[in-house]
Amino acid sequence: MSISRSELAAIIDNARLGPEVTPAEIDELIGSSLGLGVGGIWVPASMVGLTRSAQERGLRVGTVAGFPHGKSVALIKAAEARFAVQNGASAIGVVPDIAAVKVADENALLSEMVAVREAVPSPVLLTVIIEAAVLDERAITVATRAARAAGADFVATSTGFHPAGGASPEAVKMIAAAAQGLIGVTASGGIATFAQAEELVRAGATRILTSGAGEILGP
Repeated sequence: MSISRSELAAIIDNARLGPEVTPAEIDELIGSSLGLGVGGIWVPASMVGLTRSAQERGLRVGTVAGFPHGKSVALIKAAEARFAVQNGASAIGVVPDIAAVKVADENALLSEMVAVREAVPSPVLLTVIIEAAVLDERAITVATRAARAAGADFVATSTGFHPAGGASPEAVKMIAAAAQGLIGVTASGGIATFAQAEELVRAGATRILTSGAGEILGP
């Protein structure tokens, strides 16, 4: 299966989530993303208010809660998500407690995911971000099923900040198998070329989250 540049652009979310990102870089992100034709942008929660021009021009704006370690309590993550939506975000990526994911504690994961989903109900898009590179297949399957049950829209492979690594075709395939077509699969973390993105789409990714949209899509 091959994918065209425009088809790939439509499923890419262009991200700037590092702690050092500046307002000028957010402006650059908006301009370049509009030029590339990507589906959306992701910015730090404290900078959602700087994306009004993107919102007005039809770019979906996403941000994160509990990022990148997932160690804040569920109510704090829910409050982060709610505040971001009030500022104009239409997509939220929440990082659950990765320890709970690793030991496949489905009850803990459900409790946390439901709290965030209730704080930002549909049509806000909710992505659950796991760190697939440190998880076995059972943990990935349990987390994906919990995300489905909680009403999430996507499961993402990685925050992109864990030293173990980011997206891989194997992880995407495991998430896709557990998702059973009922929720989407976001490949995120370390995606830098068109060929790599295309391989992840072939593996089952339905969205690509990357800080390298310009490199992937070219001039």
